[in-house]
Amino acid sequence: MNPAAERRLRPDFIVRMIGIAFFAYLFFGFMLLPCLNTLTSIFNTRNAAGERDAFAVIRFFLAGTMGKFVWNSLKLAIALVITVNVVGISIVLLTEYFDIKGARILRLGYMTTMIYSGVALVTGYMFLYASDGILTSALRESFPNMNPNWFSGYNAVLFTMTFACTSNHMLFLRNAIRGIDYNTVEAARNMGANPFKVLWKVVLPTMIPTLFSLTVMTFITGLCAMSAPTLLGYNSINPEIVRLAGSSAADEAFPQARAALLSIILAMFTIILLTVLSAYERKGHYLSVSKTKAKLRKQKIHNPVANVIAHIYAYILFIIYMTPVVMIIIFSFQTYGAIRSKKLLLDQWTFINFFGKQDYQYLTSRGKYKTRVGSISGLFSNEATLGGIKLSFILSALAAALACVIVVVACNYIFKKKGKGSGLVLEYALLFPWLLPTILICYSYRTFFNSEAVWYVGNANLYLKENVRFLIVMAYTVTKLPFSLRMVKASFYSIDEELEDAARNLGAGSLRTFLKVKLPIILPSVLAVFALNFNALFTEYDMSATFASTYGTSYAMVIQAMCAEEGLYGYNVNASGRRCASTVFIMLVSGLILYLVYGVGARDLGERLEARDRRRKRLEKLRAAFSGKKRTA
Repeated sequence: MNPAAERRLRPDFIVRMIGIAFFAYLFFGFMLLPCLNTLTSIFNTRNAAGERDAFAVIRFFLAGTMGKFVWNSLKLAIALVITVNVVGISIVLLTEYFDIKGARILRLGYMTTMIYSGVALVTGYMFLYASDGILTSALRESFPNMNPNWFSGYNAVLFTMTFACTSNHMLFLRNAIRGIDYNTVEAARNMGANPFKVLWKVVLPTMIPTLFSLTVMTFITGLCAMSAPTLLGYNSINPEIVRLAGSSAADEAFPQARAALLSIILAMFTIILLTVLSAYERKGHYLSVSKTKAKLRKQKIHNPVANVIAHIYAYILFIIYMTPVVMIIIFSFQTYGAIRSKKLLLDQWTFINFFGKQDYQYLTSRGKYKTRVGSISGLFSNEATLGGIKLSFILSALAAALACVIVVVACNYIFKKKGKGSGLVLEYALLFPWLLPTILICYSYRTFFNSEAVWYVGNANLYLKENVRFLIVMAYTVTKLPFSLRMVKASFYSIDEELEDAARNLGAGSLRTFLKVKLPIILPSVLAVFALNFNALFTEYDMSATFASTYGTSYAMVIQAMCAEEGLYGYNVNASGRRCASTVFIMLVSGLILYLVYGVGARDLGERLEARDRRRKRLEKLRAAFSGKKRTA
């Protein structure tokens, strides 16, 4: 047997070929073809006479009201860039740069948006400010002429998303500030500059690259907003795309093509913004620092008036962040009557929103009492919510794991082919979904695979019945590939090439070297990426709403549907209480995952050994105390 044929029979070569074939199938079938189908569908519309008219949708867009959805999204995105940066920069400075009393407590309050987001966060604000919300009801008692629907539309969406989108500032801008060299700050102070001048002239310029990236991310978030506009009644692009996707030509003019056009418009904005960001990053930004970098010390505000104003502002923000969280936790232990009346009743504490069932008796239109057995049920006692939790858990775990597997294998190939064309092609292909809005990918899947004639998947309708779950997993996976690639690729740089050379010298093949040497080194980072992906997908609403189906109803969609039908015909009487309990459950799950990733997972080897020693000493003390009591007895 010649060497070439022998090499083709080696396991690592076979695995590589299978991987290349699978990725090519994934890229063309689940990234490229569906999006091209969406693009071409815009020009395949027919007019009233049944004739093909390539520009009918574009004329409809220019002459009709479709343009207002684009303008509304642009207006929201521009406003969010201002409000989110103002609030985001201020909360980071208040907790990391200035010496503010209670900074640790303030930081915890500001970081609450990291443990609940999307639908859970919006419903938290609605619980306070909606027409029947706690604060709105209290204000109406003092001001009877007040408009109960004041918290709706553009202003409500802007307010909610302003505080929802500052989590990125607490993650990235906080790290940027903590990385500032204190020697530069001290040098400016020695030259007579006051703290605010040092902040403006020395500190903020070093954060411009991070702020620019956060600004682009915020703009895209506002442009592609889904949960807040849907729940608060604001006509932006994404909710309209979802509405049109569920409509038919019998209801309105070419709804699918209109949805496709709006999706393409979103994609164009996203591509332009990411191109600008990439060009800006390529310029390079460098900061000259001293050879011995000093840790940043918090700056005192010596002006008493400014100090008081800063403290008042910090705690007002803290109240805004914490009030929804505290109220949701408290009311999750209240009865449905207390939740409906939005009044805290100290004698109405209950666990029914979490566990157990109760019957509900109500008066019918005929004047007779009727009993609904088990109509009041807890989060973990309700079949629908349990089904939603189970489905979201399985789909999210599968997608998060699949994204990690694909990216780990791809990164290994990219580093082996470093500097070669095949490695670059693979990397850019994995980053391709970043160029497209999530709604475009999901809408493309829904239209492309909702047919029996899709040869790419064996003529199977992937939108039919249980098949939609596979489609959701693929959408989840594809949208998480770019983020996973950036994170896992960074971990590959920590692998010492000498280890790989040593394994090769010992006769290990590529596959065995990867499994025995590389994978154990990058495994903590891979597990962290898996946890973050799962955390984001478990409470996901936007994508699952696009795939609206009886067989693909996610956890977030179940809760929303129950609250919309709360109390109707005596069913789902405590849906609002169950939603509060669901939010608490989501916060617990998200908080645990973040702790494992950024708490335990972020510790180095020395810190882990110290923690292990502390646990061992505590156990020894407990054993000694227990054995002493036993001898005394």
